[in-house]
Amino acid sequence: MGVSGTGKSTLGRALSESLAWRFIEGDEFHPQENVDKMARGVPLNNDDRRPWLDQLNREIANNQRKGVHSVVACSALKKGYRDRLTHGLEGVQFIFLCGAQDVILNRLHNRHGHYMLPDLLDSQIATLEPPEDAIIVPVEFSTQQQVAEVVKQVFESE
Repeated sequence: MGVSGTGKSTLGRALSESLAWRFIEGDEFHPQENVDKMARGVPLNNDDRRPWLDQLNREIANNQRKGVHSVVACSALKKGYRDRLTHGLEGVQFIFLCGAQDVILNRLHNRHGHYMLPDLLDSQIATLEPPEDAIIVPVEFSTQQQVAEVVKQVFESE
């Protein structure tokens, strides 16, 4: 979890590959109305996010019922969003990708082909409620370093 441009999808894919778990790209579950809104530079509101979070929750729950572990890339910026995302689920661990705003903004400016505009970073940072119980991973780490840090913290704490 984290604001746009922190590398949630990159880390999520790398973790899922390392652990042989299913990767779920949260952005793919946004309804077209949400994508269009963000592409116009308009931040999503709570009403926009509820059905999206509920759909992701159902996807994770379906995997859990099948005994399939998942890695999910999702902004989950507020505690309420994280609560909705994980309602009724077991064993969820959040990984919070964070870093300096100028580093993240630079990454957004260098990213191509994504509907999330760099102009929305300020609104995401204003919305962000950092989690108290997440594994914190710096965006400045390489993807390999991030994976190693997450694996160490998740599996050494068991």
